[in-house]
Amino acid sequence: MPDSGTSAGRLRPNELEAVYAISRVVSMAEDIDTAMDQITNLTRSVFIFDSAVLYRVQADGPEPLEPLFARVVGRGRSAPADLVWGELAAKQALEAGDVVIQEEGVKGGDRLDEHYYLALPMIAGGRKTGALVFIRFGGPSYTEEQVGLASFIATHVTQLFERSLLVARVANLEAERRLARLQDDFIAMVSHELLTPLGFIKGYSTTLLRKDAQWDEATLREFLTIIDEESDRLSELIENLLDSSRLQSGTLRMELKRVRLSDVLGDVMGRMQSRYNNLEMSVDLEEADVWVRVDGKRLGQVLENLTANAAKYAPGCCLRLWVTNAAEGLEIHLADDGPGIPTEHLPNLFKRFYRVPERSAGVRGTGLGLFICEQIVKSHQGRIRVESHPGQGTTFSLWLPRAADESGTDEEKHA
Repeated sequence: MPDSGTSAGRLRPNELEAVYAISRVVSMAEDIDTAMDQITNLTRSVFIFDSAVLYRVQADGPEPLEPLFARVVGRGRSAPADLVWGELAAKQALEAGDVVIQEEGVKGGDRLDEHYYLALPMIAGGRKTGALVFIRFGGPSYTEEQVGLASFIATHVTQLFERSLLVARVANLEAERRLARLQDDFIAMVSHELLTPLGFIKGYSTTLLRKDAQWDEATLREFLTIIDEESDRLSELIENLLDSSRLQSGTLRMELKRVRLSDVLGDVMGRMQSRYNNLEMSVDLEEADVWVRVDGKRLGQVLENLTANAAKYAPGCCLRLWVTNAAEGLEIHLADDGPGIPTEHLPNLFKRFYRVPERSAGVRGTGLGLFICEQIVKSHQGRIRVESHPGQGTTFSLWLPRAADESGTDEEKHA
């Protein structure tokens, strides 16, 4: 293959201009497909061919060569590009480590049946990485000057291929580092969150089992209440981790049934009012007397997570729930008048394990609650959004589609 640095004088001015343009494409390429499209167009302006195929060597693949790029630009465009065109010539060029020219087909017949192959090996640092094949239908044969020009182009394609491999390797290394950091952070966070309730349970149960101490009824009840609450906390953490994994893999079962939305909301918020006595709650179900197709348990889980967040991050606030009509569905709104969330954190709130740094100090949590909420709502073909301003509170809105027949069956109407 000619050296592009020492033999450029053999190129005509327009060919030299095209080669330099190709080198600029290689230097600025962001992805190999786009770059190869540009290189193909530039090459076609100075070197006539009907098809071009780029093969890469596969060390562990079922075939030694894999087509990475193929383009039909001349005769034969009306027929699908055949990715096996020139594969034999490509193999021979790689075996020989040199240019291979092949001709096949009976001359004088259909020109599309006459294939003229020009295969150029791609070699970088002594490694055979692939081959570039140009195909002409019906001739003419390749001249020495055309082979030289094609070799210059193949040199630049080799550089493009090596550059893309280097970029991919760097990206993979960065992804591996990022994954390692995430795994370390996840293990540290989960370990802390799991060990905290376990520490309470172990500490208080060990204290109760001491033989050298006697506990009055009030102390026993206090200790057992703490053990009970921390056991619930531990169970919730494990369930959230399991739900997160199932939602990520798409294996969390949803049992969708036609229900009155007011029934679901009334039941959930009734439980929340008794559980979180540090919140002042207002529930307006005037617009909620509609039929929806939901998993009542999972929709309740969403509202419980949102209410728990308000209790943790905005204790003592007023929490208001109401329902409004929306395009082809309805929206459930849950708003608090707490401290609000800084705007820069809103785009990340529903990401797995994300927690707002300035709001998380001293507050236990895994950053899974809102991720689970969004995935459950999406499983109902719905959407969830958040609006918040520091000092003005936070509002979560869940859009859900109405049931196909809102009227319900006769049995449902009288339920």
